[in-house]
Amino acid sequence: MIDPIELDYVYLMHSLKERARPRDRVTTLLRSGELVRVKKGLYVRPDSPYSRELLANLVYGPSYLSLEYALSYHNLTPEAVNSLTSVTTQKNKRFDTAVGRFEYRHLGLGYFPAGIERVEMDDGRAFLIATPAKALFDFLYLRTPSVGAGEIEDHLFANLRIDRQSFEALDFGPVCPLIDRCPRASIRALKRILPKHPPSKSPHG
Repeated sequence: MIDPIELDYVYLMHSLKERARPRDRVTTLLRSGELVRVKKGLYVRPDSPYSRELLANLVYGPSYLSLEYALSYHNLTPEAVNSLTSVTTQKNKRFDTAVGRFEYRHLGLGYFPAGIERVEMDDGRAFLIATPAKALFDFLYLRTPSVGAGEIEDHLFANLRIDRQSFEALDFGPVCPLIDRCPRASIRALKRILPKHPPSKSPHG
């Protein structure tokens, strides 16, 4: 019995090891539609509770969901996003698959690791996605790097339609070291309008 979640080729071969000619069995499952190839070596059953977010991590990596998809996922922007957008330390790539489009943009290793959260699903599986603040950093860094100080507020609150109160509630702490050392115009402009949160009070007063 094939486990009805995200499946790699090695797992399929192991699951079908008792059958004669397991590779031919995979071909039969693909032709019948009982199995869907996402990319070479990665498969799902169409009637299974597979996660497109988890698949985005698996299709190309190392990567985590970010940019437009993460901004929408975190309800920072109102527009629905169909493509699953991620950042990666590898080259830019796009995969048009039977379960959707997966897009990846290169981000240098120095800006990659901070501001990533692990979202655990009900069955214990998990995927990696940028925090709201990191998704915004990645978007400004990669999509709109030339936005300046005089344009940043219109860009955030009019063009992207980010709610100002939601922006002011974001936790930029984990990505502040990236913001501080980044020379791009859009990130320098972001730094000028970062929300000023009062320091946390000691529990002892």
